[in-house]
Amino acid sequence: MSGVKSEPVLFERKGPHIALVTINRPEARNAVNGDVAEGIEAIVETVEADRDIRAVILTGAGGKVFSAGADLKEVNAGNLDRLMRPGSGFAGLVYARRTKPWIAAVEGLALAGGCELALACDMIVASEGGAFGLPEVMRGLAAGAGGLYRLPRVLPRAIAIEMIVTADRLSSERAAEFGMVNRVVPAGETVAAALEIAEKIAGNAPLAVGESLAIIKQAYDLSEPELAELSYEAQERLRLTEDFKEGPLAFIEKRAPRWTGR
Repeated sequence: MSGVKSEPVLFERKGPHIALVTINRPEARNAVNGDVAEGIEAIVETVEADRDIRAVILTGAGGKVFSAGADLKEVNAGNLDRLMRPGSGFAGLVYARRTKPWIAAVEGLALAGGCELALACDMIVASEGGAFGLPEVMRGLAAGAGGLYRLPRVLPRAIAIEMIVTADRLSSERAAEFGMVNRVVPAGETVAAALEIAEKIAGNAPLAVGESLAIIKQAYDLSEPELAELSYEAQERLRLTEDFKEGPLAFIEKRAPRWTGR
């Protein structure tokens, strides 16, 4: 019905352990405004508090643009603070503390802050013919939501520099060649492919996944001895859990494990 305002961010459960989050502003290329940022921030908090959710997929509505980044109308109006949430950063996501894996299902283009949202996720599934880009320098801006340092971490340094200072786009296919993207799939199939990954994650022990992910995220920042110590501490914590006992028991009894997250 015309005149009805749709929700800027949609949250769905895909089975008992997977959440699907959709930026729902296709008419604005899924640009992030204050409502989107507030919505995603609230969803992050919900996901972290829900023991049953083990993986999250982030996508954009419409099938053409994952997200074009910040809504420049809000930026021009001086409302940038609405998009940058205290503690969690741009769109309520890029600097948010998250212990569960997030998968970006990128249909079409992921540009500017949209590219930074994808980089903030732990894995990326992209559509054929799609592309990533950080065009901020074309508007006198900098990619200040993580793009300036996260892109060089997932791409060869020279390629990342070229993208950032020329504002040229990188195709999904080339991004996959460099290891930035986990999978490239036909248009319209990114969410389905992300669900396949999420279902595999959900089948594993959630505490073990969380402990592993926490160390992976620090792999670029800490020395090997520091990471070794964190790995040891993580294993010691896991040894005290019910799931640590359940894994070997399920193997011995030749059945699927029943994880409790405890």
